[in-house]
Amino acid sequence: MSKSINSTCAKRSPWAWVPTLYFAQGLPYIAVMTLSVIMYKRLGVSNTDIALYTGWLYLPWVIKPFWSPFVDIISTKRQWVIIMQWFVAIAFAGIAFALPVQFFFSLTLAVFWLVAFVSSTHDIAADGYYMLALTEHEQSFYVGIRSTFYRIASVAGQGALVVVAGCIEESTGDIPFAWGVVFFVLSAMFLFFAVYHSWALPKVEIRNTKRNYTFNDVTKEFVRIFVAFFRKKQAGLAILFMLLYRLPEAQLIKLINPFLLDASSIGGLGLSTSEVGIVYGTVGIIGLTAGGIIGSKLAAKTGLHYW
Repeated sequence: MSKSINSTCAKRSPWAWVPTLYFAQGLPYIAVMTLSVIMYKRLGVSNTDIALYTGWLYLPWVIKPFWSPFVDIISTKRQWVIIMQWFVAIAFAGIAFALPVQFFFSLTLAVFWLVAFVSSTHDIAADGYYMLALTEHEQSFYVGIRSTFYRIASVAGQGALVVVAGCIEESTGDIPFAWGVVFFVLSAMFLFFAVYHSWALPKVEIRNTKRNYTFNDVTKEFVRIFVAFFRKKQAGLAILFMLLYRLPEAQLIKLINPFLLDASSIGGLGLSTSEVGIVYGTVGIIGLTAGGIIGSKLAAKTGLHYW
C-alpha cells in the first residue's frame, strides 16, 4: 500500500492543486449525468431510451467502494489521478469523433460507461490524495474551497458548455458538430489537467513494498468492513431512509432536461439548448448552492432532527 511522506519539502501550496483537482473531479460527472441527456435529446433519442440507458450510467459511482481498495494497493493515488485524467481526455475526444456516425447512440453510450468508471476511480484517488497530502488543519480549511470549485465545475458543465452548444446549434444548424465541439473542449481541458497535475501534485506518497497484498487479502478486508457496517445499530433503517429520501430526485434528474426541451404541445416547456444552460445549468445550480449554504446554517442552529 502507499503511505504519506511527512516532509515539508515534498509539499506544494494546496492552492496550486486543490481548486483544479476538484474542478476536474466535477466535470466528468456532469458530462455523464447531464450533458449526455441534453445531447441525446437534441440528437433525437426518445425520452424512454434516455431515461433507461443514461440512468444506468450512475452505477459506477454507486459501486465504487468495491474496487476502492485496489486504488490504494496498486501504485499511488497521485499516479491514479493523473492516469485517470489522461483516460478521460481520450474518452471525451472519442465521444466527439463518434457523434457523426450512424450508430452514435450505442457507441457514445459505451464511451460514457468508460468515462463513468474512470471518473469514479478518479474520485476515489483524488479524495484519498487530499487526505494524505494535507494536514488535519489544512483539510478543514480547504474543504470549502474544494466544494466551491466542484460547484463551479457544475455551473461550467451544465451552464456554460450547454450554452456554447446551443449557440453553435443556432449558428450552424449542425447539432452533432455543436456537441462535438463541446466534447473536444472537455478533452482539451483534461489534457491540460493531466499535464498540469503531473507538475502541481506534490509527491507525498511512497509505495509500501514490505508486503505483497493478494486479491484474497483485499477481499477479506472488504468483507470485514462491509459486515461491520451492517452490524451497526439501525444500519438498515439508515439505508432505507437514504434510498427513499433520494428517490424523488433520482426520478427528476433524468427527465428534467427532456421536459425543458420538449415542445409545449407534448407537455414540455419548449426551451432552446442555450436557455436550458442558463435556466437549469446556471441559475438552478447557483440556487441549489445557495440553498445548501442556508440549509447548513439552519441545521447547525437548530439541529438536523428539527428540520
